[in-house]
Amino acid sequence: MEFWSPVFISIRVTLAASVLAFIPAMCAAWVMARHRFRGQAFVETVLILPLVLPPTVVGFGLLVMLGARSWIGRLVEWFFHQSLVFTWWAAVIAASVVAFPLIYQTLKTGFESVDPRMEEAARLLGASEWKVFWYVTMPNAKRFILSGYVLGFARGIGEFGATLMFAGDIPGKTETIPTAIFMAVESGNMSLALYWVLSIVLLSFVLLGIVQKIRRA
Repeated sequence: MEFWSPVFISIRVTLAASVLAFIPAMCAAWVMARHRFRGQAFVETVLILPLVLPPTVVGFGLLVMLGARSWIGRLVEWFFHQSLVFTWWAAVIAASVVAFPLIYQTLKTGFESVDPRMEEAARLLGASEWKVFWYVTMPNAKRFILSGYVLGFARGIGEFGATLMFAGDIPGKTETIPTAIFMAVESGNMSLALYWVLSIVLLSFVLLGIVQKIRRA
């Protein structure tokens, strides 16, 4: 059970985080791919910034924005009678933030690959923007959409720094595979750390293999 607990927590955290990151990433990618406005370069830089920032910086930012001293953190604590920091949801948020830029970039590339003339033809035939997106844009960008989700999942399951700072390492609650590896090495339990390393390497290998298969389809 000591081995499986972080594995199951990682999968559950990443499933929630990938969905939490995917929906806003899709919306942002479609807007940035199909519209031009002043300050667009600045907005896009902000969107992909977590991709290049050290994870500890992302974790610190989450503590500042969502911790007990922030108005958002106080609102959450008032509503749920519990601080967001060092909870399962903190691990989900940390993983979603680091996964967001990779999903966003993949989806934006996919939406830009769709011929705008096809979308315009659908509009001229009376299709609403939602129908254009659902029946024209998404089917033509489906490989990028699927690979974007899987890449985001793979990035989320490997998240360490932001999770450790914002969610901590609470066994049975927020201890994911990366944090479990760190703690096992710190305590000198190298054999258990090795098993977790092999498990996350295997998971990552499978996920990247799925991405390659999607892109060749």
